[in-house]
Amino acid sequence: MAVNVVACPRCAAKNRVPSGRAGRVRCAKCRTDLPWLVEADDDSFDAVVREATLPVLVDVWAPWCGPCRQIAPAVDQLSRDLAGRLKVVKVNADTAPGVSRRHGVASIPTLLFYRSGKEVDRVTGAVPAGQLRAWVERSLTD
Repeated sequence: MAVNVVACPRCAAKNRVPSGRAGRVRCAKCRTDLPWLVEADDDSFDAVVREATLPVLVDVWAPWCGPCRQIAPAVDQLSRDLAGRLKVVKVNADTAPGVSRRHGVASIPTLLFYRSGKEVDRVTGAVPAGQLRAWVERSLTD
């Protein structure tokens, strides 16, 4: 399982954050919730997404896709703003075609919202940042 190093937004301590595990990720020094933005592929998707206990926003994207690059900053910002409430997972459609096939992703970007290991909603296309945030916040409370 992949491990990312994340600087705490409060105390700047560097923390090792695993891609897949249950619960929230917190700073080892000050216990602040950390942004949880990770990557998954065909092999790691189930462990990273379906076994998560937090709600998960999955961004199926590709590096050559202009609309994907357009919404990427908003997706990244959501991982920071909703730390402790949301896990964000990026899936490159080019290197993880199995994920796209299993989920019937026909165009990108496609954003999937998971709760308790099940997909509960999706948005396709580059939506404005405010609309994306509203959709995610609504999905968190439903």
